[in-house]
Amino acid sequence: MAAVVQQFYSVDQVAGLLDLHVKTVRAYVRDGRLKATRVGKQYRIAREDLEAFTGAPMSPPPAQEALHAEVSSIVQIDSIDREATIRLTNTVLALVHGRHRRDGGDHLRVETVYDEQRATLKIIILGDLDTTANVLRVVDTLISQPA
Repeated sequence: MAAVVQQFYSVDQVAGLLDLHVKTVRAYVRDGRLKATRVGKQYRIAREDLEAFTGAPMSPPPAQEALHAEVSSIVQIDSIDREATIRLTNTVLALVHGRHRRDGGDHLRVETVYDEQRATLKIIILGDLDTTANVLRVVDTLISQPA
């Protein structure tokens, strides 16, 4: 059997929801027009009682959004020639674009910049923590392999 969870509002919350002064809501409670339960020195109004008082369903309070974290990473690879850059870049971008199509979201953005004079490749990764970590592991594996 599922447990029934009742939602209760404080007098301040009811005043905010109904755009009334707190003293007005307390007066409604004292007069018996708005049913409430006394908890210690405060009143608590059940959602059902508030809906009966207003004659309209009350929308639940907005749920708190879960924390969201993103990471920005720049991987610099020195002493890399043009051909190795092309192979590495193509592999990483293919992985990212394949994942993007599967997930249907845009949690990840990857850019690459190659400086031929310095023989340096920079891979810029912007995305959620888990996906970015996976891309970094792939880059590490690819640069660890002998050419």
